[in-house]
Amino acid sequence: MRVLITGGSGFVGQRLCQQLLTQGHDVQVVSRAPHQVRGRLPKACDIRDSAQAFMDSPPEVLINLAGESIAAKRWSASQKETLIRSRVDSTQQLITLCEQLEANGQALPSVMISGSAMGYYGNQGDKMVDETTSPHDEFVHRLCAQWEAAAKPIEAMGVRLAILRIGLVLEAGGGTLQKMLPPFKLGLGGRFGSGEHFMPWIHRDDLVAAIIFLMNESTLSGAFNGSAPHPVTNAEFTKTLAKQLHRPAIFPVPAFLLKAGFGEMSQLLLTGADMRPARLTEAGFTFQYPTLDKALEAIL
Repeated sequence: MRVLITGGSGFVGQRLCQQLLTQGHDVQVVSRAPHQVRGRLPKACDIRDSAQAFMDSPPEVLINLAGESIAAKRWSASQKETLIRSRVDSTQQLITLCEQLEANGQALPSVMISGSAMGYYGNQGDKMVDETTSPHDEFVHRLCAQWEAAAKPIEAMGVRLAILRIGLVLEAGGGTLQKMLPPFKLGLGGRFGSGEHFMPWIHRDDLVAAIIFLMNESTLSGAFNGSAPHPVTNAEFTKTLAKQLHRPAIFPVPAFLLKAGFGEMSQLLLTGADMRPARLTEAGFTFQYPTLDKALEAIL
């Protein structure tokens, strides 16, 4: 199948492109700067600067992963708007592509897998969270809610929509571990605040497998939690990571320092949700790395 990906040059997208090509699919990637990302992607990828540029070879599957890094900059009013627009605009570009295909009498994609994040639920304390849990209203929830809402119009065109609320992605060379590993390797790691908040996580290979699973299972639609079945608290994460590295983790970072340094963005480090992949599990998806120790052992 022809699979069009936004965010294909990102940490998850690169692995997804490789897997899809290995499985015999044609991979189309949207990037604002094709020449800059070409070296990060397999040569077989067809990279163009907009979704509309693929009108001559309409995709059969849409995978929407594009979005500015939520932790790249302090959350000023303008940065919040940038975070929202980067997600909503890329999603709307795919909706526009489908509208144009429909107007031309061309075949529409059969499915769209659209990214979202664990932030949809906001701070949930120690309450177990599945896809039916009511969200806590805060910026990260509103960001994800707008991202998800932008994808909804595609359903009216008869395209199956699956939304994946992604946890912290773990693998070497990027994602959550990229910033955590250096201090932990030096024995300078520690919990954030009390460490009691949950950190839903997923190995990158399991996330890629879940995306392909949703792509292939024609009866699955709606929201799915994209995280491993055994989330841990920040304190447990810290302890497990330090153990894998054979280092101590005795330097906790007080909550007041994180709030002073990051402002509202410190919520990412001090709050979370005990998010479980209930619908993926019910659908028969099997995690290769269901527990954190297995995931970190494979990565490190």
